[in-house]
Amino acid sequence: MKSFEIPEFYRSQIIGGIKEARRLKDKLKRDFTPTLLDFGPVRFLVSRHFGFCYGVENAVEIAYRTINQNPDKRIFLLSEMIHNPDVNADLLSRGVKFIMETSGKQLIPWESLVPEDIVIVPAFGTTLEVQQQLSKIGINAYQYDTTCPFVEKVWNRAASIGQKDYTIVVHGKPAHEETRATFSHSKQNAPTVVVNDMKETIELAKYLTGEKPAAQFYEEFKGQYSEGFEVSRDLQRIGVVNQTTMLASDTQAIADYLKAVIIKKYNIEGSDVTAYFADTRDTLCYATNDNQTATYALLEESADLVVVAGGYNSSNTSHLVELCEEKLPTYFIESVEKILDKNLISHYDLHRKVEKVTSDFLPEKELTTIMLTCGASCPDAVIEAILLRLLSFFPNTKDIDSVMATI
Repeated sequence: MKSFEIPEFYRSQIIGGIKEARRLKDKLKRDFTPTLLDFGPVRFLVSRHFGFCYGVENAVEIAYRTINQNPDKRIFLLSEMIHNPDVNADLLSRGVKFIMETSGKQLIPWESLVPEDIVIVPAFGTTLEVQQQLSKIGINAYQYDTTCPFVEKVWNRAASIGQKDYTIVVHGKPAHEETRATFSHSKQNAPTVVVNDMKETIELAKYLTGEKPAAQFYEEFKGQYSEGFEVSRDLQRIGVVNQTTMLASDTQAIADYLKAVIIKKYNIEGSDVTAYFADTRDTLCYATNDNQTATYALLEESADLVVVAGGYNSSNTSHLVELCEEKLPTYFIESVEKILDKNLISHYDLHRKVEKVTSDFLPEKELTTIMLTCGASCPDAVIEAILLRLLSFFPNTKDIDSVMATI
């Protein structure tokens, strides 16, 4: 796989060393067990896969190269390049400006841009409507495009099955930049509807079977279907694609559910289901799969708590947090600064959408075991800082070099 030029301040000698040691021992990535760092009074279980993925490294490389090569030009990002506060803050400090918020709200009016400006498309991609807007201004939306190749793979697959008269069901968060982009591209080739989760999928299936009146669909899925969508016509043949950062197991469950509903409706046997249901399993992102599989393996071990690092608006990180919360006390933090001291940690509550402070998060015991992981947009340097901060709270620990030598 291609090697990218990433700024040194995002790298980590410790975390990079762990990843390289595991890669050399397991080049085919068949071992998803965590890495054990035993410092004596405290042990860390570090997830087998985490941190910058291919798409994020590609975006980071393009963004920083663009900044370095164009010191005299105005540089804009359509919105956050990736969902990591450290990366976005650094880009802002270098003079880059965001045209929109992640929600799509305009921060800088289009009319203030000129053809000489540089506009970077974020890793999530963007809508065809935005691309057309940039083209009207005279800006080439593809010249500084950091769209993740795996997001583009989803777009291409949706286009392919759409041309075969399948309707596209997109599993994703309707307001997320990637889902908005995928919806925009998909609806150019096929009727498209977005489902957020299994609950919405079950309701969508009721229109497929006729259990619910078609007229109700347009209110229930308002803003989530393509123009001209006709329930009686457009739910006969379907294919499921996803926002690449969703839980792979959730996307598969949604596809399996809809497939089962179709099999029952049409009384299908064997391979005949392909006439009504397209196989799209190949659109699941490798990094999402690896990170989630590694998290499942991590949680098979015993520990006292989990620390998950990443941006609070990061979809892929949020799903890792959800998995960890099912088993252990889980602390979702943006950076090391959220660890206030040995007894206090400020962390994000996914369910209430607020940050809160928890006291005594580290147990008072002879041996403490802490799990560590992070999202695909989190730099290794962030995880290293968190590890070292937590390690500092424990006296008489082994030195790092001796522990790293055991990996």
